[in-house]
Amino acid sequence: MKDQDSDNRLGSYLRARRELVSPAQAGLPPGGNRRVPGLRREEVALLAGISPDYYLRLERGRDKNPSQQVLEALGRVLQLDDIERTYLLGLSAARPRAPRRRRPEHVPARVHQLLAHLPMPAFVEGRAFDVLASNPMAVALSPRLRPGENRLRSLFLDPEEQAFHQDWTKAATDMVAALRTTIGDDIDNPRFVELVGELALSSQRFRTLWARHDVRTLDGGTAVVNHPVVGELRLHRDKLAIDDVILVVYYSDKDSDSDEKLQLLAALSPAEPACTAPDRPTLGSHPKAP
Repeated sequence: MKDQDSDNRLGSYLRARRELVSPAQAGLPPGGNRRVPGLRREEVALLAGISPDYYLRLERGRDKNPSQQVLEALGRVLQLDDIERTYLLGLSAARPRAPRRRRPEHVPARVHQLLAHLPMPAFVEGRAFDVLASNPMAVALSPRLRPGENRLRSLFLDPEEQAFHQDWTKAATDMVAALRTTIGDDIDNPRFVELVGELALSSQRFRTLWARHDVRTLDGGTAVVNHPVVGELRLHRDKLAIDDVILVVYYSDKDSDSDEKLQLLAALSPAEPACTAPDRPTLGSHPKAP
């Protein structure tokens, strides 16, 4: 399923973001009988110092080459943060993008060795949140971290994964926004189209979040999860880029209640080597025709 806004990404992003800014946030009187959420087109144009007609052309994709000054002004009106502003600037078609080829997502042998030695849950993911390899502690933490699973798909379509996250709403919002950021302009890649299409057809919540066009990074942080055996765990998450894949490690504060529960989980889990999924084309790669 192709993203319906893929041919007008700049306009789609501007429209989605202005609908999230209230008149009060923009310093405007709320007024009555507003038929659209957020700001009107003419209000955005006024605050950005451009003509309403020019802004309308931007939203409708009739002008895809605005200057950086115009985009900066729109970013201020739409109250974008640094990540969102960078994303907006990248949507300009002023500079043609050269076609990119990426190698299949491959887990280096040294990373398999590292996974086998790490005493805490660790796994390797691809750009679309496909689980490519994991150690036994990761699988003991969640069976959805087995190689071949997709973390985003599990988050939206698996009730057990939804119950696993104490704050599922935040986890879902963050991961969809991170996917937007990670994909960038690789919007026609078959893997991307397949994943977004499946989730858009199967999950109303995903459709709603995808339509917001949120962008953000998901490098690290702390999460509280509900394990069916050991109970509540408070875990830190760190990510390390290795070649074309990401190593993700979960760990607890030393000598904490969660640390003791992780040790119990380690004692209950079978001692098996780290496992991996077969290599698959990464987002941005183009499989050869048969």
